[in-house]
Amino acid sequence: MIIRFYGVRGSTAVPGAHTAKYGGNTSCVHIELENGHDLVLDAGTGIRCLGQKLAKKPTPVSILLSHGHWDHIQGYPFFAPIYEPGRDINVYIDVESQHQMLCSLFEQMDGSNFPVKAEDLPSNGVCKFKGVESELYEREGIKVIKRPINHPGGGIAYKINENEMTCAYVTDNELDPPYAMETNYDEWVKYLQGVDVMIHDAQYTEDDMPHKHGWGHSLISQVRQLATDAEVKLLVMFHHDPDRSDSELDEIQIENENYLKSHRAPARSVCAAEGLSITLTKPILGGETHIDIG
Repeated sequence: MIIRFYGVRGSTAVPGAHTAKYGGNTSCVHIELENGHDLVLDAGTGIRCLGQKLAKKPTPVSILLSHGHWDHIQGYPFFAPIYEPGRDINVYIDVESQHQMLCSLFEQMDGSNFPVKAEDLPSNGVCKFKGVESELYEREGIKVIKRPINHPGGGIAYKINENEMTCAYVTDNELDPPYAMETNYDEWVKYLQGVDVMIHDAQYTEDDMPHKHGWGHSLISQVRQLATDAEVKLLVMFHHDPDRSDSELDEIQIENENYLKSHRAPARSVCAAEGLSITLTKPILGGETHIDIG
């Protein structure tokens, strides 16, 4: 399993000198499965560059959306494979009741806000409801376990298991919200227990509070604690605040390493950056998954 990051920012894209190291595109993560097929997590502006790569492959593309907010869908009209005649693209969402919210992915392509209409796309792009777990297990041989996130408007976290290698994608999740929780902290610890890679929303610092409490994102310090309590192997801090500079993220990376070392946690930690690649391999004779960060 190879995990690559194409967009790591939250809220809005922020190109510029102060974001050149970690990147300024909004949420998009690519997982290349062992069978060579492609799983895409969210369709923020980062999906444009991913599309340039995937346009060279004939294999199917499966897209999992966490939710329908603008920074997670706005890159889809620029995703090159959707313009390839007959290309097999499957977009999965959670349940049919969220159709109106999540299919804003397609509604933005209405001929007015974007010149190409979704119904005119030549690819075999479809939006499927329910059965994410069974559909993807049947098509790709992977197990997907969902969990509702704590975020205004709702949304879904995904835990992906392929040949006993696990990656959890938990973006736009507030661990201690002032509103009613969909998933409480203890449930998150159980859900994420022992995963190889935990990609988690880490948008805010204590200085951002209390003004942004309830906005649907977690404190960096809370995410460190969650990684420790859940005994994850690699923590990837994700969905960086658009105002967070490269130098500030460098400082956060040092703080993460010091925190995990002082707490004797099993986790390693890295701040997500565009171009970051994580390769998971399982030894032929069994044992711990090997994690290579490049």
